Amino acid sequence: MKRLLLILTMFLLPLFEAKASHIVGGDFAYSYLGDTTIAGQVYMKYKVRLFIYQDCVTGVADAIKEDNPAHFTLYENNGSPVAVDIDTNIRYNLATGAITVPANFSNDCINKVPQLCLLRKEFVKTYYLKPNTSGYLIAYQRCCRNSSIMNIVDPGDQGATYFCVIPPSEYRNSSAVYKNYPPQIICLDNPLYYDHSATDADGDSLSYEFCAAQLGATDADIKPIQAYPPPYDTVKYFPPYSFSNPISGLPQIKIDPKTGLITGTPNRIGRFLVTVCCNEWRKGVLINTIKREFQFVVTDCSKKVIADFPILSNSPNTYVVNCADYKVHFINTSSGGFSYKWQFDLEGDPGLSSSEFEPDFVYADTGTYLVKLIVNPGSTCPDSITRFVKIYPVFKAAFTDTGKYCPGTPISFIDETSSTIKPILYWKWSFGDGKISEEQNPVHTFDRGDTYNVVLISENDRNCVDTTLKRIVVQDFRPYAGDDTIIVKGEKIQFDAKGGRNYTWLPKQNLDDSTIANPTAEYLDTGFYSYAVFVQSDYGCKGYDTINVLVVFNASFAVPTAFTPNGDGINDIFRPLTVGYRSLKFFKVFNRWGEEVYTGNTLETGWDGTCNGKPGELGVYYWQISYIDRFGKEGLMKGDVTLVR
Repeated sequence: MKRLLLILTMFLLPLFEAKASHIVGGDFAYSYLGDTTIAGQVYMKYKVRLFIYQDCVTGVADAIKEDNPAHFTLYENNGSPVAVDIDTNIRYNLATGAITVPANFSNDCINKVPQLCLLRKEFVKTYYLKPNTSGYLIAYQRCCRNSSIMNIVDPGDQGATYFCVIPPSEYRNSSAVYKNYPPQIICLDNPLYYDHSATDADGDSLSYEFCAAQLGATDADIKPIQAYPPPYDTVKYFPPYSFSNPISGLPQIKIDPKTGLITGTPNRIGRFLVTVCCNEWRKGVLINTIKREFQFVVTDCSKKVIADFPILSNSPNTYVVNCADYKVHFINTSSGGFSYKWQFDLEGDPGLSSSEFEPDFVYADTGTYLVKLIVNPGSTCPDSITRFVKIYPVFKAAFTDTGKYCPGTPISFIDETSSTIKPILYWKWSFGDGKISEEQNPVHTFDRGDTYNVVLISENDRNCVDTTLKRIVVQDFRPYAGDDTIIVKGEKIQFDAKGGRNYTWLPKQNLDDSTIANPTAEYLDTGFYSYAVFVQSDYGCKGYDTINVLVVFNASFAVPTAFTPNGDGINDIFRPLTVGYRSLKFFKVFNRWGEEVYTGNTLETGWDGTCNGKPGELGVYYWQISYIDRFGKEGLMKGDVTLVR
């Protein structure tokens, strides 16, 4: 059996990580030139050629020079191979052995064509081989592969082996030869059609399949003078990739076993190692397999002409699901076009068409239709796209609501969606307060009063979807009895409840009227008194709040001796507390030099510890309070306070 392994590594496009090997491929081939007799011994004469492909865009010049000369190792292809010949001085012909490989890529419909430069160098050696029953193997090894290969493990530390197998002497045979160079540009999301077929000078039958790649030299032994003997280990593939599924594609990349045509649509940018086996058959017997290993580099070629109209539905690849009527307006989001053809019923009546940029079309009946848009039909740069249109009128989302619109009170929401086609399968409610429900008829409670946008999205089994919104006003009902207070024995206090229309105070003790919002209370004795006021709003909302009254014997001031204005919310403001005084004329604070740092005429604000907008110094400050007591007499109080942080 003979084997030909060709490992061809694509050059690295500028789009990818700049860690490419300068060797981007290799190709062995041989020809049988007949038998010859030397000193009475019959020899088989073979001409063996190795083609090395080098990246002349990103390849390092010194590394390229190191590829010349090439090193061939000849083994007998038996169970225990022993090197028969080691040639370390095979040089390419400077005049004819180096050519620039044509890009074979010319497409006026593509933007962003990458910069290309690929050199092919040919190394040739003629062998005179003694006939045997095992054949021979000729190997060349180099390290390493490009580190950016996506489908194999640790590519930057793994080399490649290029070798060919000359079969046993009963087969005087020339190797099959692949017809085409591997593609230098593969465009993302563009259909791939690459002819990977070979020719065979002996007329043998050929078949094709994806197969595994082999390892070669290592990063520790980059260019061995003597190639390692066979057999050679295979590379490890990253799941879900494998030798039979080497590249991402939709439809999947595949090879025709009869023609060698590789087809599919690459759908992921990246560098992928691909190996193809060509099986050679003679009279129904498999006599040899040759391998070509290379890299597909998939890049975004950015087509100049792109046919497109959007997906405006939740249904896969569906432009719209029209559940209102039979008329559809088509939106055209194509680019690079100068003429258009819409086919509104491709599978039924493709003659229903329009050449308008964004046409309207009225369908005659309900159903699912396949629509095709062709941009620049009949030109050298056309493109097309197909999507579904679904017609299922009538479908309309609606709901009603009932309940008491008060905080904390359940409100019922009733679905009233109408649909010609049943059943309705899906409801999604959004209540505007961060809560959702997928029940058909949910009950929801709002925690506080506000205006809420309640949204219902419903859908039937034909993907008809509709949305409706209603504003729900929940009364901002917050019963308020007032702030807790301290008064002096013998004084009166007037309450001031808020939040509703009807009020009831409990207990009634000391109140002149327990059924109004602002009753007056008089206390002839000291003590602690607690009240609850029950409130009802115009909407019928009910609730309550409490207030506490502390009755003391004498009027008094309570002034802190220190405060800590450090922003922690505790004791940040210096202000006195008062009980039983009619009013305050002023409250002033002075620093130790007698400079006034604060003045006010209410006790609600107080001093925040700043002087002219800056934090005051630590230390002692002095204060004065001028007041009028409950009998109308003026008075003055003084003291000091310490500012600490």
